[in-house]
Amino acid sequence: MNATGTRTRISLKSILYATDFSPAAASALPYVLGLAKGYGAKVHALHVRSPYPLIVGPEAMPQIIEAAKEQAKFEAQQLHEILSTVPHDVLVCEGDLWPAITDMVQQQNIDLIVIGTRGRTGVGRAVLGSVAEEVFRRASCPVLTVGPHVSSDTERRLKMKEILYATDFSPESLSALPYAVSFAQEHEARLTILHVIGEAEVGELVHAENYFESTLRRLRELVPPEAKSWCEPSTRVEKGPAAEKILEVAIALGADLIVLGVRGAAVNMGATTHLSRSTAHRIVTQAECPVLTVRG
Repeated sequence: MNATGTRTRISLKSILYATDFSPAAASALPYVLGLAKGYGAKVHALHVRSPYPLIVGPEAMPQIIEAAKEQAKFEAQQLHEILSTVPHDVLVCEGDLWPAITDMVQQQNIDLIVIGTRGRTGVGRAVLGSVAEEVFRRASCPVLTVGPHVSSDTERRLKMKEILYATDFSPESLSALPYAVSFAQEHEARLTILHVIGEAEVGELVHAENYFESTLRRLRELVPPEAKSWCEPSTRVEKGPAAEKILEVAIALGADLIVLGVRGAAVNMGATTHLSRSTAHRIVTQAECPVLTVRG
């Protein structure tokens, strides 16, 4: 396995912040501001209203729609004020979220999407776990998700002194490596490269434990030699359920960022990631720090 040759700073000049003005979405705002200031990026805030906000009688629908428009206008103005310290624009439109995001990504050459999630479905207006997953599996650029368990210590997280990158050596997971290395370089962080070995199957002749040392060697080969001059790379191999181990290691390290590679969306969303859907979904919605996903 060849070491990554990443030496140049990954450009973040255009950030898309997808919001529904919920508390979950608002939790991602400090990261939007911090990254925009740190990278000199412009923020494009996007709110997509449902054309049918409530199920009501036809006589009440015009008033409901007008009230929803006025509320969105008020919240958009508040967002303008919050983002006043960085170059930005706010777009409020009507329709479905994903097509609107796709248009914005293409029109504004978006480098990063930032979203907040509650991690469960069917509750309130939040950009929920299922929607967040659709975004990070379809987006052509990296997606930073701020989940419901992320601590409020945003200032510390934005320093990104401890970065955890998880890989299974697949092309999808390796697509995220340059971002992990670049963020570590930018913030002079300690970069931990993790591989989780699954439980040995019944009847398996060669058990996973036998690959422990060879796996560590493969992980070390992923780190560019010059990286030691600007960050503290280390490697780690764990055994067990992938999601649990990645979350456990992140907590043990006090990780400020988890970086994962994911496969693009397929017809069957249940088989769309190198970690499996349940694994990636659990990490994004249960992590105590933001998660950066990169579609392979």
